[in-house]
Amino acid sequence: MLNLVLFGPPGAGKGTQAARLVEKYHLVHLSTGDIFRSNIKEGTDLGQLAKSYIDKGALVPDEVTIGMLEAEVNSNSNAKGFIFDGFPRTSAQAEALDAFLSSKDTEVSFMLALEVDENELITRLLERGKSSGRADDQDAGIIKNRIQVYENETAVLKTYYANQNKFFGIEGVGSIESITLGLCKAIDTLV
Repeated sequence: MLNLVLFGPPGAGKGTQAARLVEKYHLVHLSTGDIFRSNIKEGTDLGQLAKSYIDKGALVPDEVTIGMLEAEVNSNSNAKGFIFDGFPRTSAQAEALDAFLSSKDTEVSFMLALEVDENELITRLLERGKSSGRADDQDAGIIKNRIQVYENETAVLKTYYANQNKFFGIEGVGSIESITLGLCKAIDTLV
């Protein structure tokens, strides 16, 4: 089973690239952002809770996120593998994911990190905010906070996966096609 953690700061292109990788490798894309937005749109209790954190640019608590991801994996029992997009974001989440996947007799194959500088991220997110209507993509202050949260709390996962020889950085700037080629080359080399 091929289980990828697609990693990078907000605006790095994880969703765009995940869609392309799903098509090529026939994996199930699990985006915590999409799962949260769906719950917010439906007005669920979980959605309201997640919204209170997302609107501030903060991370949703681990127990909420982990429970949602486990339910998604369990509902796709015949999958060839998964792309985890936006998860894990903390060492505790990474450890919980490792334990959960181990209980399913599988593991994270590797982390592919899209690397993009802050100015490019801000530009991308402000542009996305114009078309998406997402409030968290329309305010440069909130965007900078999200990037800072990523740097302070999430980027440490590079070390977590590097210590397992599962971390691979990929240049996240260029054409969508060239970034996809870089990701596929890494996957094909590692599988």
